[in-house]
Amino acid sequence: MKLRIEIADTLAEPRGRSMMEKFARFWPQRSLATLSFTAVLSGGAVMPALAQSANTGLLGNMGGLRTILGNYGVTLGITDSENLLGNVAGGVKQGATLQGVTTSTLDVDTGEAFGLQGGTFHVSALQIHGQELSPSYLDNLQTANGNEAEDATRLWEIWYDQAFDYSRADIKIGQQSIDNEFIVSQYSGLFVNTMAGWPLIPSDDLYGGGPAYPLSSLGARLRFKPSDNANILAGVFDDNPGGGSFDDDAQALDRNGARFNLNTGALFIAELQYTTNEPTVGDMVQNGSQSSGLPGTYKIGFWYDTAFFPDQEFGTDGLSLANPNSNGEPVMHKGNYSLYGVVDQTIWQSKVDAARTLNVFGRIMGAPSNQNLIAFSFNGGITLTAPFPHRDNDQVGIDFGLAKVSSRVADLDRDAGVTAQGTEELIELTYQAQVKPWLTLQPDLQYIVNPGAGIPDPNNLSHNLSNELVVGVRSIVTF
Repeated sequence: MKLRIEIADTLAEPRGRSMMEKFARFWPQRSLATLSFTAVLSGGAVMPALAQSANTGLLGNMGGLRTILGNYGVTLGITDSENLLGNVAGGVKQGATLQGVTTSTLDVDTGEAFGLQGGTFHVSALQIHGQELSPSYLDNLQTANGNEAEDATRLWEIWYDQAFDYSRADIKIGQQSIDNEFIVSQYSGLFVNTMAGWPLIPSDDLYGGGPAYPLSSLGARLRFKPSDNANILAGVFDDNPGGGSFDDDAQALDRNGARFNLNTGALFIAELQYTTNEPTVGDMVQNGSQSSGLPGTYKIGFWYDTAFFPDQEFGTDGLSLANPNSNGEPVMHKGNYSLYGVVDQTIWQSKVDAARTLNVFGRIMGAPSNQNLIAFSFNGGITLTAPFPHRDNDQVGIDFGLAKVSSRVADLDRDAGVTAQGTEELIELTYQAQVKPWLTLQPDLQYIVNPGAGIPDPNNLSHNLSNELVVGVRSIVTF
């Protein structure tokens, strides 16, 4: 067991300050003063860390506190991740925002704490702060920042996990955020854009975006390992964290994360995972040479929601919802589903520096058109680890994202006499640099083509939103 406290501050280093200066003309004076104050505090914390050697965190062993808690099976973590992002071209308007989330976690190994072997108790909370970039500046589908959410302090997860059969199986019960385990791509997780984490189809097609950050739901998840190379994940969860109707703001309905709704429908999800050449510790390089194969992970899965979902074109009176004579009440469809696949594959490893690998990833999802805004989504790309000599912990990558609205949504646009929505494309380029063992900085560049899949510009309704260019930086300091 370890105690881990992580804190991130976007402006902790001069690099962050220069980025802030570039955005200064977009920021109100109060925001600039706040950022400057934060930067001073972070800078003041740098010096004591330089003498550390026993722990990679800024505070080391915290005077022995990590060891003491570890003796009782307790792990504490605090992470504050900040993103300074600005829209410098196109979209609704130009400007920049700073938004972050402080995540606190407490884990208890019940074997060490109480003698109940194979058990883990987990509780986590979020403190979300700052202004979202996408709603006000971009109005796009593939939102720019994985931290984007409404300001709140909320319970996130609280669950108990029990392992069986020498850890070949385990069951987790409680309030869970399923994006921590399902539809996860290892290499996609490098990127800043939200859709590199929880994909677009569940984000837009489920109630409140489903039980995923910043929300969660009551449920149970079973994991079974039938062989060394295979895992099966399956779970059932409440499908509606907020507990309201489909169009309600789920975050506003459950601001503290303690609503525990069980009144809408059930979300079933299952995933088969298969790994190839999965290395154990030290196996990637043996006696200075490469291992026999390059690792890869392949996943296929589906989810099914038993609730009712509104039709995207027709009302209960049989008329198009765009018809002035329509009653405005959409037909409700029983059930909703999606199929998906995920690939993470290392395709090259340097013979000179084993830390340098080239990796490809891809995630593809589909959903029916009748009751969904998004019918198809994809994101995929390439990452390179240790891109430069003596920079083994750095990563660089490029990601491409594609979102396609459903045919019913496009038909509704035609019914209304406007240009039909189609697809939105995203290209993201990012570099994550580990400046110190306790500090990473991540400059980021995103270009969004046809924002919103082709929606009118609110400032000029005769034209659609123009392509957007987002630049910014993310930083994480580990205490």
